[in-house]
Amino acid sequence: MKFIKSVIQEMHDVTWPNGHQLRKDASSVIGLSVFFVGFFALVDWLVQIFLGLFQ
Repeated sequence: MKFIKSVIQEMHDVTWPNGHQLRKDASSVIGLSVFFVGFFALVDWLVQIFLGLFQ
């Protein structure tokens, strides 16, 4: 029971992000994810072309 009380107290002490900060953080994560998908797709394509030259 002491554990549950401490968890509830800790949840009250947490500073939760507002809607604006949440949207900003989410768009950063989505943007970086899209960037890295494109980057790794480009690297994969270039490696395939490079390896295709030796066949």
